Amino acid sequence: MPPRKDVDAAASVPAFYGAELRWKREDAGLTLQELAEGCFYSVAYLSQIEMGERRMPLDLARHADQVLATDGFFERRCDDARKARRGGHAEYFADVAEMEKRAQTIEEWSPMLIPGLLQTDAYARAVVRAQAPLEKAEAVDTKVAARLERASVFEDSKALEFWVVLNESLLRQPITGPVAMAEQLEHIAGLARSGRIIVQVLPLNAGAHAFMMGMATLMTFADAPQLTYTESLHSGQLIDDPALVKKYAKSYDLLRAAASPPRASLTLIEAAAEDFRNDHSL
Repeated sequence: MPPRKDVDAAASVPAFYGAELRWKREDAGLTLQELAEGCFYSVAYLSQIEMGERRMPLDLARHADQVLATDGFFERRCDDARKARRGGHAEYFADVAEMEKRAQTIEEWSPMLIPGLLQTDAYARAVVRAQAPLEKAEAVDTKVAARLERASVFEDSKALEFWVVLNESLLRQPITGPVAMAEQLEHIAGLARSGRIIVQVLPLNAGAHAFMMGMATLMTFADAPQLTYTESLHSGQLIDDPALVKKYAKSYDLLRAAASPPRASLTLIEAAAEDFRNDHSL
């Protein structure tokens, strides 16, 4: 594994406290493994905190204060990092939004909604409003803006490899009006045609497949272990256990094998977009 890059502590509050944790740990002459002893968090988890990618839970902050003799510094400040990190995202997703920026590859299975990285303004707004019908307009705007900002990973000079498998039902479900749905599907097709993403569609008649339960996002990094993220209503979980991550990767490979090839999938997406443009009965 290549050496970890230094963190820009001025980049954000989480980056500052992550850099502080690394400085205090190294000043105490401890490795990540030694700091992890006696707590319920993995070395990979601590490394991600030091890189400013994950928030520090309260129990881990207390552990760090005790081991590093920092007089309650991390316990007092970890809530600041937690609040700063959210930035329009649900608390359980905030760490994932940061990790997307550093990922080398992202592979996603999306059975219920167009993935957030691919959503247009109208689609994202419809989803946010449906989840919180009484939300104030300003709060909705903040959440939508945060979701759209994530798509900057496709504009970066780095070569992010994004591979997504969509359930065919997503091409037929009118989350928004016909024109906005056409624009959503055309947006996905445009990213695929420009070589920014690889997209496959799992046909409705695919039958039983390896990923019939839930969604998942798999991420790899240049300087950190592979992770899997799963989500359900109002909650999400980052999985870093290597054995479990490997199982998710195998299930995703089997799912990908069951889906239509990228070229045929692109044809399906563009045909669905045209149907919405013409407001055909779907």
